[in-house]
Amino acid sequence: MIKKIRVLLVDDHMLVLDGLQARLELEGNIDIIATASNGLEALEKAQDTHPDLVLMDVSMPILNGLEATKRFKTEQPNIKILMLSMHNDKEYILSLIQSGANGYVLKDVSSEELVQAINTVYQGGTYFSSGASDALFSQVVPSLSCEELSKREMAVLKALAIGLSNKEIALSLNISVRTVETHRQNIKNKLNIHTSAGLVKYALAHQLIN
Repeated sequence: MIKKIRVLLVDDHMLVLDGLQARLELEGNIDIIATASNGLEALEKAQDTHPDLVLMDVSMPILNGLEATKRFKTEQPNIKILMLSMHNDKEYILSLIQSGANGYVLKDVSSEELVQAINTVYQGGTYFSSGASDALFSQVVPSLSCEELSKREMAVLKALAIGLSNKEIALSLNISVRTVETHRQNIKNKLNIHTSAGLVKYALAHQLIN
């Protein structure tokens, strides 16, 4: 018997909720166990229904997705959180990652990609849709003090600096863990920095992260 992923859907637009529920229930391994219209209601329903994963909008009344995620990670840390939003602002996405979200999917993705994101996050991975990933990793700061990094190396450096693991970076950038490890070593060699703390300090100094 297939172990179904128990999902709690959270969005303040009923039409969106109905559409998501109808589509996801077509998947044989996904079970929509409850819906909620704001973050506070989601926290309360999660206490009663014990979902594996919460698929949650960011912009909601009463308690938004960011604040709800922080509370989930404090009160019910075993639940995976996958954010669904129309916003692809880098700082917005970064705030959600730092609050503990396991993934971020833009609302313009296909239903197939959304299903892929749910499965990836449920299995312990991190998922960013392509638009979110581009927003998070695309900006490259010029005039490095050492040998110039490639765009991909810069993306890996920024991801390392905000605390993502090699596996999470690989998933986010659609590359292998071995490739991430290679980029990581190249970054250390080019910058002559050989500790994780040193890379974070470098990223802060060059305004790669806040």
